[in-house]
Amino acid sequence: MAYNIVVIAGSLRKDSFSLKIANALAKLAPATLKLEVITPAGISFFNQDLESAPPADWLAFRDKLQKSDGVIFITPEYNRAIPGVLKNAIDVASRPYGKSSFNGKPVGIISNSPGPLGGVSAAKTLQNILPGISGPIMQQPETYLTAIGDAFDAEGNLTKDSLKPVLQVYIDAFAAHVAKHHG
Repeated sequence: MAYNIVVIAGSLRKDSFSLKIANALAKLAPATLKLEVITPAGISFFNQDLESAPPADWLAFRDKLQKSDGVIFITPEYNRAIPGVLKNAIDVASRPYGKSSFNGKPVGIISNSPGPLGGVSAAKTLQNILPGISGPIMQQPETYLTAIGDAFDAEGNLTKDSLKPVLQVYIDAFAAHVAKHHG
């Protein structure tokens, strides 16, 4: 049996590094995991006034998460934090209060940047937001991918040799994290 994992690439950009990383992870995943890569595209803005009759896009997103066995966030860093569209998706999924769609789901976080810091501030933002609305967050290995700009070819294939073993170690550790919490 494979665990169903939703991988949220936290950028709307068609050729985003986060999406390319998510797709690379899906190719490296062990047979115990089935990764579904999604983005926050199409998730309308959270507005608490709509909670009594949530929009269809909120319900579909929440349902996808609720049916999953875990979630991996792959985020770029915008102005020392996560992108607004990713925060919005988290807000939509974590409501209504006490009924977070992330509840009990093992969680992983990978941040990335073409710069030298690897989006560490974005990862730390997620580590501040998620406790209380998610399941256990994988602590190790912490993965902040630096200098990601030259890691993929024009078709989105991983070409940076040094990155593949980092992603393999991560996805194998996440598989163990999920199995531990569903075992």
